[in-house]
Amino acid sequence: MLVYSHRPEVREAVVTAVGRRPAPDLGRIRYVEASGVAEVLAACDAGEVDLAILDGEAQPTGGMGLARQLKDEITDCPPIVVSVRRADDRWLATWSRADAVLVHPLDPLTAAETVADVLRGLGSTAPATS
Repeated sequence: MLVYSHRPEVREAVVTAVGRRPAPDLGRIRYVEASGVAEVLAACDAGEVDLAILDGEAQPTGGMGLARQLKDEITDCPPIVVSVRRADDRWLATWSRADAVLVHPLDPLTAAETVADVLRGLGSTAPATS
């Protein structure tokens, strides 16, 4: 699972909230952290990502615009979860074509459940290894 933010503390908050195993029926998650857009694009384009969590507030390129770019440009785009600072910004996730949204401060139960639901949507009960 790829976690993108220019801020290490945001990446850490996502990893901590989601945890290594978001649900008993899913395998352990291995995280890959990205602080730049080039890293995200390369990993997604190479098919190395099962799910991406993108920080909607990342600088200089926000996760919402990046989510839309990935959905438009990658044929087999992985599912994308966008994290936002304000619940009122959820509507932007519709524009970004994100598969789900998390709102900061992250609630561990909600974050794990959201990620598990998205992973289950993949039809995967195997460990998410990317």
